[in-house]
Amino acid sequence: MMGEHAAVKLMSEPDGAVLGDLKNAVSGVRMMETLDHLARFTKLAGTPSERESLEGLRSQLANIGFETSVLEHDAYISLPGKASLQIASAAYACITHSMGISSPADGLTADLVDLPSGRADDLPDSGVAGKVVVIDGIASPDVTRRMTALGVAGIIHVSPHEHIHEMCISPVWGSPSMQTMKDLPACVVISVSATTGLSIREQMSKGAQRALIHAEVDTGWRKTPLLVAEMAADEPAEEAPFVLFSGHHDTWYYGVMDNGSANACMIEVARLAVSQRAHWRRSLRICIWSGHSQGRYSGSAWYVDQNWADFDRRCVAHVNIDSPGGIGAGNLKNTGVMRSLRPLAARAIAQETGQVLAGKPKVRSADESLQGIGIPSMFGSLSGQFPDPESKMRNALGWWWHTPDDLIDKIDEANLVRDARIVLECVWRLLSEEVLPIDIFAPLEGLRSALLPLQEKLDANFDLGMLFARIDAASDRLRALQENSAPPSINSAIMRASRELVLLEHSRGDRFVHEPALALPAWPVLEPLRILSEAAPGTDSFHFAMVDAVRARNRIAWHLERAAACMA
Repeated sequence: MMGEHAAVKLMSEPDGAVLGDLKNAVSGVRMMETLDHLARFTKLAGTPSERESLEGLRSQLANIGFETSVLEHDAYISLPGKASLQIASAAYACITHSMGISSPADGLTADLVDLPSGRADDLPDSGVAGKVVVIDGIASPDVTRRMTALGVAGIIHVSPHEHIHEMCISPVWGSPSMQTMKDLPACVVISVSATTGLSIREQMSKGAQRALIHAEVDTGWRKTPLLVAEMAADEPAEEAPFVLFSGHHDTWYYGVMDNGSANACMIEVARLAVSQRAHWRRSLRICIWSGHSQGRYSGSAWYVDQNWADFDRRCVAHVNIDSPGGIGAGNLKNTGVMRSLRPLAARAIAQETGQVLAGKPKVRSADESLQGIGIPSMFGSLSGQFPDPESKMRNALGWWWHTPDDLIDKIDEANLVRDARIVLECVWRLLSEEVLPIDIFAPLEGLRSALLPLQEKLDANFDLGMLFARIDAASDRLRALQENSAPPSINSAIMRASRELVLLEHSRGDRFVHEPALALPAWPVLEPLRILSEAAPGTDSFHFAMVDAVRARNRIAWHLERAAACMA
């Protein structure tokens, strides 16, 4: 079913001409109309207004021709409530945060400690257990995790500017389990503006030693919605591979940029892609998540867990979009893309902007709930502000991000069209190209580059030769496959090999859990080798590290051998 809103007639031109016409048909007017509707709703996860807003998106996708469903599932959601701060006789405006704990009914009263860096190595001799620490920077899971481990009673985050940003501070990815619930925050957390932070520290310098904090956080299990829209290729094969195209719907306040602009972009890209469905070689699945903002990616984590085998068998790639089209968002160099999809992303970005993709690693954010399965992914936030050396605000999404000021006046229609054209090209090529535009050589060479300096440091103490040999074997088999095999065989090999390589580059190796919502080192499976390379030979530390390093080498070799076998 083509749907009543198909924008472009089917054409017989080569795919390049089809794509060009599709990109030219991207409509800023249509996207702004969708955005105008979304801008009327606050969309906290699990609330009636979120459901009402989501129904508008479901209706549009159904009209285009997608089979749509709204799934309801239990998720651990945390909605911040009222907060107040008093030091001596002065009262200060503040907010509390998702996944923080509520204060006692009569408030939390505790001694103040100034700890600007938030680092454990800067702790005062008296320690911070049972105290309230004052820390510079936007609230984060990493800081909360460190301070919880030190036993702090509360945290006062000082914003880098006058705007205070809503944040989810749990390091637990998705709804907590019996194994991860112990990692939930266990302290009261609030944030204040930069000016308030200066006033607090001035009071402390004059002898003020105690703070009184009231904070209300409503945390518990709620039913949350998840919109799934599917369309098969014109002549779908049994168990046809599909492209996942996703973005979240729940927001802070009205959340017009984050993430209304992404939802509008998704509808437009879907509308245009469907108009040329006869060219598809793969199916398209669209997921619009709840629980991103107030559930630490609970919706995507739940859906991936529930459909794990289906994703493993059939999903070729994940395109995620978050907060496109912001005013002043002219920087597209720093979007995160996994290595195997960088050529695809780089081409699309260069054609629209002339900018060269910097090769930023794909980080743990933006509903990246599939990397444990081994599915290559791209984007999340696509465009951002250019770095300002005079600004303390490092977030590229603008000062209004996660504040009440994220309104429709923060959207630049021309930027939204530009970003939608880039996303459309990537989704289109993944759907329609005969051979999947996924570069398996790139992660193989990336792993080789990461191993070379380690081998130099380890020298004769630990041989990595078996890993280099397996990289060579996988590369040779891939070349032979490309030269001698038909596209169906190549595509199957690409999908299976990417599972092994994404796991090596973006996880610690367990395919059935979600890594914490914390930064991972590049190639985390190499951490035992890095530790061994820094240990002095002959010491206890060296011998202990050797045990882990041997196991890590075995793990890497096993995945590389499986990747090579996929291409036999």
